[in-house]
Amino acid sequence: MKILVCISHVPDTTSKINFTNNDAEFDKNGVQFVINPYDEFCLTRAMWFKEKQGASVTVVNVGGAETEPTLRKALAIGADDAIRVNIDPTDGFLVAKELAAIVKNGSYNLVLAGKESADYNGQMVPGMLASLVDFNFVNGCVSLEVEGTNITAKREIDGGTETLATALPLVIGGQKGLVEEKDLRIPNMRGIMMARKKPLQVVEANGANATTNNQSYEKPAPKGAVKLVAADNLDELIDLLHNEAKVI
Repeated sequence: MKILVCISHVPDTTSKINFTNNDAEFDKNGVQFVINPYDEFCLTRAMWFKEKQGASVTVVNVGGAETEPTLRKALAIGADDAIRVNIDPTDGFLVAKELAAIVKNGSYNLVLAGKESADYNGQMVPGMLASLVDFNFVNGCVSLEVEGTNITAKREIDGGTETLATALPLVIGGQKGLVEEKDLRIPNMRGIMMARKKPLQVVEANGANATTNNQSYEKPAPKGAVKLVAADNLDELIDLLHNEAKVI
């Protein structure tokens, strides 16, 4: 089984976000980048298939040279090799088309991708990728078992989970629950040293064109001031909730 894990290079959720050029561009200065959390669940599940079923695991990112430390971290976690598609990922369809070329050229039969990236929350790429390569597709995946070419997957639905039976080749959009958070892996020193020797291939883009572009960004409105009410002053609390907050 040849597994391809799609890795997004996203800002750490603790980073302070700012915009430049009249709020039309994201300011990357001083921002710490990490593996997209949804992709990290997928990578950890892929490592289980590697260790238990002998699968090969390749990680791929569509982006510039600044994303290579993130790919090296994935290699340190245990991926066999890495690919970076050298293009600015300005559009979800562009990313999907570039990933589709990698899938076809590498003859991968299982593609694990986070259901969305933690920065733009588009939830577009895995589904478009599956369509472009004509693979089966399961989104919101919280459990994945492979036996030969047969797949049992679970995905979240409103009010519960749905169990599906499908087959390879397959693309999944994974999320929290695909593995337990306690099972997420932190690179150790041996893994970091080995990652330096693992192949990281840079390939040029196939010329996919972006079909959308960002016009501007807007931060959420700042939260209002907090009013503190003494614990024994229930009358004031009720008055504020009724007349100011209007929630009762």
